[in-house]
Amino acid sequence: MGDNRVTRKGRHPYNTKSNRAKPVRTPGGKLVARIVVKKTKGPRCSDCKTSLPGIQHLKNSAYRNLKKRERTVSRAYGGTTCASCVKQRIVRAFLLEEQKAVKKLMQERAAASK
Repeated sequence: MGDNRVTRKGRHPYNTKSNRAKPVRTPGGKLVARIVVKKTKGPRCSDCKTSLPGIQHLKNSAYRNLKKRERTVSRAYGGTTCASCVKQRIVRAFLLEEQKAVKKLMQERAAASK
């Protein structure tokens, strides 16, 4: 039976929360320690604070190495706001404009009847 011991890389030998290591066998048959990177909560919606679908959960420094299409979603407010909140904003803006138009029409009718 082979040797199952692994030597950690770097100068911090302890198995802390931020320094987890996973033993991996190389094609040469050697067992080495691969550092396991912690998962993050990922990007969240600016309105409802839910996790944004379609965007990876990485550390902030790791997003620099991604392509733009992997960092965002191709839509208005993509990558910052979820689709349901964007839809809600659009509907709200439309209804406000409709309300203004109706108010103006009512004022014109009131002025015409006088």
